[in-house]
Amino acid sequence: MEGVSASAERLRSWLTETRAWADRELERAFAGLAGTPGPLLEGLRYAVFGGGKRLRPALVRTVCRELGGDDEGAAAPAVAIEWVHTYSLVHDDLPCMDDDDLRRGRPTCHKAFGEAVAVLVGDGLQAAAFELLAVRGGARAAEMVAALARAAGPAGMVGGQALDLQGTGREVELEDVRRTHRMKTAALFAGAAELGAIAAGAERDLCARAGGFGEALGLCFQAVDDVLDVTGDAATLGKTPGKDAAGDKPTLVAALGLEAARAEAARLAETARTKAREAGFGAGSLAEALVDRLLARDC
Repeated sequence: MEGVSASAERLRSWLTETRAWADRELERAFAGLAGTPGPLLEGLRYAVFGGGKRLRPALVRTVCRELGGDDEGAAAPAVAIEWVHTYSLVHDDLPCMDDDDLRRGRPTCHKAFGEAVAVLVGDGLQAAAFELLAVRGGARAAEMVAALARAAGPAGMVGGQALDLQGTGREVELEDVRRTHRMKTAALFAGAAELGAIAAGAERDLCARAGGFGEALGLCFQAVDDVLDVTGDAATLGKTPGKDAAGDKPTLVAALGLEAARAEAARLAETARTKAREAGFGAGSLAEALVDRLLARDC
């Protein structure tokens, strides 16, 4: 299988193009939310169109394209994964969760609209994501719905948030941190890659291997995120730095120290490269180049 060119410049162009594509598809999908009360619709748009890298839609599109699919097939799962991701951010930022005031460089949804509207924004995005897959997912819509539900549900992202809350203020154990990362962050990356493979019409075994790559990529992403919480700034991160340490959160830096956490991120990146090859993404593919891009965020 021939992968998409993965030079640094080509990758930058691809991600820029993909972000614009994702924004167009998100706008297209919002047309299906007619009838939403005005204040809620305003909150939904604030949360979804407040910036962001669109990394999970990019993963859907990249895997779909690498496996022979097209953008039309990737569109619904890309929007659905971004809606679920955005709902998770809105809810994570609430005072009863991580209590954040800044997200993507501006006030969090509950700061802008109040806690009640923020809860409803998250609820609405989650429901709309599954409706979109059911309506536009094609012959394998049920597989897509199941894949996203696994990634986002109690054994995935939501369960990971529960572990994160449980671990706050306790002695940090490395294996607990790894389990939390696998569920809270990597599960949605795995779901994105699996959705891309399903959209491309891949066999189930290949979909599972693509999901394995996505999980490994997500673990690398979260490891770097833990490091950046210590080394980054609000302008770069788009969120409040130092929140993990201030909140006594279970992170790789807390478990290992800063330099060892960086080494762990590099190790996880190598695992992700291996998983990319196992999924059939050859050297020079965009899927493999994404690993280098995520690791390079810690510069």
